[in-house]
Formats: sequence, C-alpha cells, structure tokens
Amino acid sequence: MKTVFSDFVSLFFPRYCLACAGSLVKGEEIICTLCISDFPKTNYHMLATNPLEQRLAGRLPVKNALAFLKFKKDGIVQRLLHQLKYNNHPEVGLSLGRIFGHELKNSGFVAEFDLIVPVPLHESRRRKRGYNQSSKFAEGLSYSLNVPWSETVSIRKGKTQTQTRKSKMERWENVKDVFSISGSLTGRKILLVDDVITTGATVEACGKHIVEGGCAELSVACIAAVQ
Repeated sequence: MKTVFSDFVSLFFPRYCLACAGSLVKGEEIICTLCISDFPKTNYHMLATNPLEQRLAGRLPVKNALAFLKFKKDGIVQRLLHQLKYNNHPEVGLSLGRIFGHELKNSGFVAEFDLIVPVPLHESRRRKRGYNQSSKFAEGLSYSLNVPWSETVSIRKGKTQTQTRKSKMERWENVKDVFSISGSLTGRKILLVDDVITTGATVEACGKHIVEGGCAELSVACIAAVQ
C-alpha cells in the first residue's frame, strides 16, 4: 500500500536528480545512477601520493589528503555544489559523504580516524543558509565510516569575505586568524573536511589550530578539489 501511494505521488510530484534534473527511478535517491557513474573521481585514496598532498606539503602536517571529486567549471560537480550551498539541498552533502565514505571504508580507512570535524561557517552565515554544507558532508562520511563527527570542535570566530576570485595570498590573509578550537583533541586522529579545496588556505588555517590542539594525526578530505 505504501509503495502504491508513493508511485501515485510521483505522478504529480516527480522526483528529479539534483545533478542532471532527469527523473529519478524507483530505488534512486538525490542523484541518479547515471550521474553517479559519471562522477569525475580523483581516486586519491588509492594513490601513494597525490596532488592535494603535494599542495599542502610544507604548510600542514597531514597524514592523508583526500578529495572525492575533481572540480571543473560548469560540470556536474559544480552543479551539485550549487544545489548544496545555494538551493537549500543539504541532502546533497549527505549523499556525497555516504558514497565517498563507503569507498573509503572499502579501502581500509575506517581505523584512520577517531573524529570527523567540518570546517565551520560563521554563525551568521550558517543561520542564513540553515546549515553548514561541510557538516552535511561530515555527517554522510560518519554514517558510512561509523566514525563520530562534531561541528562544535572547530569554531569560526570572525566572518570573512568569500574566497572566490581571491589570490592565494589574499585567501590566506582572509582566514588566517578566524579559527579556534573548543576542547581537547589530545591523542585523537582527526579528519578535517571541507566542501571545496582550491589553494588550501582555509583547511591550512583551520588545520593548524587542530594540530596545536594536540591531535595525534590530522587528515583532510573534501567533496571536490580544484585541479
């Protein structure tokens, strides 16, 4: 009866893929199977070293630097991130986190992390959006990896300008003094997650406070990395 009702509702309120806008079929949620199969994956977690690790080398002592997807202008990843950040679709972050978390779990990364920490938004921006997009990604990763996550560990003290169209140095100046840590991280293996990593300035600034907080190891992950 429940299935019949669901099919009836779908006739008048069809569900659509948030990546391609095509209709979702039974069993599909949020993103259609075809779009998922077309994801431009980095597969960084399968490489001995990768471009994101190299980007952060000498700036932040990370054990693992992971990116799920490659960011390309006007591509499927940009469309999904736009839905996540600006069209009130937090479920996109959850879905991408679950998918990537499942891949990491199958690659033996479960024991690599004790706690997942999203890069925080300033409270005023979080209230306006209704959620932190990085927190939704963290929540999805947590579900698949069975590793706890917390958005109260890292705090954003000040509101910053958007990082878009800023140079590498301008991005660093914009975020270098805005983060702080609440509580002790001594001996814990932290996975710091963000939505997009471009120059790495934001995760560098946030990650330095986590390292100073006494964590045993720091790893970084993002939904997408700009190539």
